[in-house]
Amino acid sequence: MTGSTGLSVDLNSDMGEAFGAYRMGDDAAMLSIVSSANIACGFHGGDPDVMAATFTLARERGVDVGAHPGFADLWGFGRRNIPHTPAEIERLVAYQIGAAQAMATYAGHRITHVKAHGALGNLTQQNAEVAMAVNRAIKAVDPSLICLVIALGHQQRQAGEMGLTTASEIFADRAYTDEGFLVDRRLEGAVIHDAAKAAERVVRMVKAGAIETITGRSLPTPIDSICVHSDTPEAVAIARGVREGLEAAGIAIRGFRSKA
Repeated sequence: MTGSTGLSVDLNSDMGEAFGAYRMGDDAAMLSIVSSANIACGFHGGDPDVMAATFTLARERGVDVGAHPGFADLWGFGRRNIPHTPAEIERLVAYQIGAAQAMATYAGHRITHVKAHGALGNLTQQNAEVAMAVNRAIKAVDPSLICLVIALGHQQRQAGEMGLTTASEIFADRAYTDEGFLVDRRLEGAVIHDAAKAAERVVRMVKAGAIETITGRSLPTPIDSICVHSDTPEAVAIARGVREGLEAAGIAIRGFRSKA
């Protein structure tokens, strides 16, 4: 193992996305690897029982937790754009933050951050009105919450201008366009399935302070957190590989509370 570089990063995953009898991802395994978990709030996945169980397990594992609001789209898992006015988005996000706060408190934990899910999250990167709506909801409900935002997007810039604390996120298992957007999941190469490849790429990006695009370009950005999606068959292996790769490179894994 190499010595410390002085760098540290959060490692997060989206979870609590089961619903009723339907299972999604291996949350228990992921919670033994990550430092932060983004918990679905019942709109794209999750329900009161799943939320309570996930918050409880995260507390027991010492993992930070956040609200993971999305569109009301159980059928599409929140990955479809559903037309809303900015005011409607503001209220649906505020509603889900409240649900997360309530269930985390019920489980003896507390949320530290908010990260928009799926199509809503992608819109916060590319659509200034949607980004502002999400930021307004966070500020109205609890301005102490960290905005976990997609790097190089509107939400990151706006949240900083509004006096909110931000953490800039990149994805271990997703490819980027030359504009800094995520490659459409329908396209070949959009999702990275090889754990070793994902880990090597993440270490390079964190050390460089830049996103690698699918054509090899480098886009400088702060990198505060790495996301590994929990809903792919390789998720646990990728998360474990990324953590081991970062630590071997002397990059510490720290959740948001320990970084504060």
